Amino acid sequence: MDRIGKYIFGVINSNTNFRFFIPNFLSEEDSIYEISSIPYQDISAIVCDLEIVEYTHMRKDALAKLLVGHQKVIERIMNLKCSILPVKLGTFALDEAEVKDVLSKGYSLIKKITREINDKVEIDVVCVWSDFTAAIKEAGEQKEIREFKEKLLKQPKSITIDEQMMAGGLLKKEIDQMREKKALKIQDALKTLCADYKQHELMDDKMVANSAFLINEPRQKEFYAKIEDLNTEFEEKLNFRCVGPLPPYSFFTLEIKRMRFNDIDWARKRLGILEDCITKDDIKKAYQRQAFCFHPDKNPDKPGMEREFDEIKKSYNILLDYAQGCAQSGKESLYFNEDEFKRNAVLVKVKE
Repeated sequence: MDRIGKYIFGVINSNTNFRFFIPNFLSEEDSIYEISSIPYQDISAIVCDLEIVEYTHMRKDALAKLLVGHQKVIERIMNLKCSILPVKLGTFALDEAEVKDVLSKGYSLIKKITREINDKVEIDVVCVWSDFTAAIKEAGEQKEIREFKEKLLKQPKSITIDEQMMAGGLLKKEIDQMREKKALKIQDALKTLCADYKQHELMDDKMVANSAFLINEPRQKEFYAKIEDLNTEFEEKLNFRCVGPLPPYSFFTLEIKRMRFNDIDWARKRLGILEDCITKDDIKKAYQRQAFCFHPDKNPDKPGMEREFDEIKKSYNILLDYAQGCAQSGKESLYFNEDEFKRNAVLVKVKE
């Protein structure tokens, strides 16, 4: 029989009782699912009873449906004038008790973040060339490129592939400089209106900027007016697309990490830790000892050192997560027996 768990959408800075219904977003059936809140002290998780699935193994269409449903629920909460701290897509707890355990362990972190995002929303701004062909033509008219092309056309021999590649390289360099200059101007104009901003990866050559801005809700109108000013300044050579208001996905998304005892046991042995009880400082010292011995720079002629060093860094990060999980349970020391591990196996952190 399929296991039903608590799907977690996000956390709100309130213990208000929420309850509403949405169409099922995991199957094609016309089912209605209840969205509710599980309180802990003065915060609450927004949850739904769903079959526990590993979202990384879901079909693309099912994953897309989950994403849409996830966003719709969060949007519904935001429409209630309630700031929500989103949780990573596909996060389940086994039951209500585990949800409360997560809220308990992440309480200090959650309260800190909710203070930072109070009355703030994310707006994503994507900017592309209105006419990419015209932008390429403009780049090709720059003096260095124009002179290089004229030189090639005047030479008696035919143009070689290498020369074509050089011309293409000069053109790309100029387009990149044009893009960077405009992206910087957009960033400088908008960042004065926001509490924080982040640059996202450009998806293709036609994209000029892809940024997320965390702004105070009352400044949204001013923010959009500034984009209109930029559009006028750039003579509509760029197309601006804004998505929002959104919860602070790009800045604070909670990840609920379940650690595995075998990973912890492997990591401590890899760092040469034999004691059953250590501190975070002991982890650092063990890492420094192993890193000193296995650093590739100290063993340039010994094969396999990079792999060894990567394992040491991985082990260190695993144990740092475990130390943080223990700290969230109120423990300063790390214990490596399986019973104690189970009490500290869940870590609530900000998704990197």
